[in-house]
Amino acid sequence: MLKGDALLGLSDDHLVSCQGQRLERRTARAFEALCEGAGQAGFQLEIASGWRSFERQLAIFNGKARGARPLMDAHQRPCDVTLMSDADILDAILAWSALPGTSRHHWGTDLDIFDASALSRDDLRLEPWEYDSGGPCHELSEWLEQNMADYGFYRPYRADLGGVKPEPWHLSYAPIAVPSLSQLDAEALAAQLSEVEIALKPTILAQLPGLLERYCYRISAP
Repeated sequence: MLKGDALLGLSDDHLVSCQGQRLERRTARAFEALCEGAGQAGFQLEIASGWRSFERQLAIFNGKARGARPLMDAHQRPCDVTLMSDADILDAILAWSALPGTSRHHWGTDLDIFDASALSRDDLRLEPWEYDSGGPCHELSEWLEQNMADYGFYRPYRADLGGVKPEPWHLSYAPIAVPSLSQLDAEALAAQLSEVEIALKPTILAQLPGLLERYCYRISAP
């Protein structure tokens, strides 16, 4: 399991290179095996996004909160932040993008994937339709559903449980990710968020326990 700075995206000592991205060491070995299995089935499994630092997640979050990055509602329709309350903006962001310090990408155990034999990286949008029936990554998604557990992977955002919206592209390496989630320290997270320039800070800190329950712990089981 991971602890401390590694959980918050403040350390990269636990990472190794994989497909030009970075993953936690054991996750990288398991993913390489998964890629080999997928290749034998006719797919080119590639990483769209691996490890992500706290600072990178902070930039994504602030961009959406301030209207500099697109913000979508639960139905993937554009939002206008100038017409929304701070609480509504926060919920809209967290449905698709994690609060800095809580992203599973910080751990290096979680990654976004696609089938590079069916869709180029430039054309990839990481939207549900790409993995649904008729989409370019659907066949890979079906293969993963049947085989990924053999390699230790699962989809934490498999279903809409009232928190993060379904992300069929998001895989997690259960042997490291599951125990790591139990080590997430709310007090350490609050202290870190208090020290940085983050949009909606008063709302975040006031709601933090509930945000953790809804957007971190309310996930599908392996």
